Amino acid sequence: MSHPADTPSIPLAPEVLRNATLPDGRRADIHLADGRVTALVDQPDKADRLDTGRGLDSGRRPTAGPGSIDLGGALVLPALVDGHAHLDKTLLGAPWQPHPTSATLREHIANERALRAVAGVPVADRATALAHRMVSLGTGHVRSHVDIDPDVRLDGLHALVEVREKFRDRLGIQIVAFPQSGVVTAPGVADLLDAALSEGADLIGGLDPAGFDEDVDGQLDIVFGLAERHGAGIDIHLHDGGVTGTRQLRHIAQRTAALGLGGTVTVSHAYALGEVDATELDRTATALASAGVAIMTNGPRHSMPPVLRLRDHGVRVFAGSDNIRDTWWPYGTADMLERATVIGLQGDLMTDPELRHAASMITDEAAAALGLTGYGLAPGCRADLVVIAARGVPEAVAAHPRRLLVLHGGRVVGPAPETDFPEFPALSVTGGDAPAPQGER
Repeated sequence: MSHPADTPSIPLAPEVLRNATLPDGRRADIHLADGRVTALVDQPDKADRLDTGRGLDSGRRPTAGPGSIDLGGALVLPALVDGHAHLDKTLLGAPWQPHPTSATLREHIANERALRAVAGVPVADRATALAHRMVSLGTGHVRSHVDIDPDVRLDGLHALVEVREKFRDRLGIQIVAFPQSGVVTAPGVADLLDAALSEGADLIGGLDPAGFDEDVDGQLDIVFGLAERHGAGIDIHLHDGGVTGTRQLRHIAQRTAALGLGGTVTVSHAYALGEVDATELDRTATALASAGVAIMTNGPRHSMPPVLRLRDHGVRVFAGSDNIRDTWWPYGTADMLERATVIGLQGDLMTDPELRHAASMITDEAAAALGLTGYGLAPGCRADLVVIAARGVPEAVAAHPRRLLVLHGGRVVGPAPETDFPEFPALSVTGGDAPAPQGER
């Protein structure tokens, strides 16, 4: 993409984002300094119309002046947050692999072990390819689980710690030490998880205490014990369905409350919440809300937690992408707005207020669940922002809009044509696949 010679280049660290549409629909200029939002200056005369001939109406990218970018009415959101990913599992950056079929969780794990031995592309390279894609689509923060098991040990963790450092100026990465092969039934895993929390992991994970380890108390004793010892958060995968799953959810809530860990514990997937009757659901939701246990959903292909009902009970529910083109799923784009669409369709979120709630699951609710500080779009917040070719939040969720600009710490990190941003040669305006920039392959 080229521009006339007299068109100013987009400033890498803009002082003002002009003519922005804010999440509440207001039109304002967003002032930035030292990596933070310093002021929102309303433009009430432009609140109900878009500038034509520039910006998103004409299909052109935002225009620039000295120290400022005119967004032409494009929507600005705080950076998108992916609350659950697996950077170490992705096959992006490797040749296409046919999806292996499997009937059980253990078969999935065995298939993954077999393929990762022959993938041919190191974990760090594949994770880097996925991280670039996330940045280009407006994700500013991600929580990634990394396998810790007797086979891979801490190798995947060390690779993701390297990627986290490489991307620290573009993407915040939290790492969960994830016992993909179980805790109690996998010899040595408890010690490996302990070591992982000393060597770069931010949180401790778990996996189906009943369905996989067949020892709820045994697994949770280890997980909660390590969290307490290291001062770490907890994020447990729970696929177990029905009342088996909801009993475990209440057990997790009870331990969370007893240890005063509210706000630091997440249960990912929690399919059981979409499979039980109203009495069992309400009983479990009340326990989760009281203890401060959050639920992550990716809008799965089968049962999904009832988002609005849980919200009404006071349970924080947020979103993640989960698997992205790996042995678990051949699908996944790393686009969190698309993920909000999937959740909206699966959860029957149709009205504008419901679409706004879907958006909150990839912004405010996810940021709160991850414990992010200084997040948001208000004076004093970090200038981690995404500019979207939409007129408002509901349209952003429903219409698959382009990302026009992405800022992290007040600096533009994507999408951007090479002619304007020579230090970002791999990023594209449409946010598609991008190889790593030179020096990062």
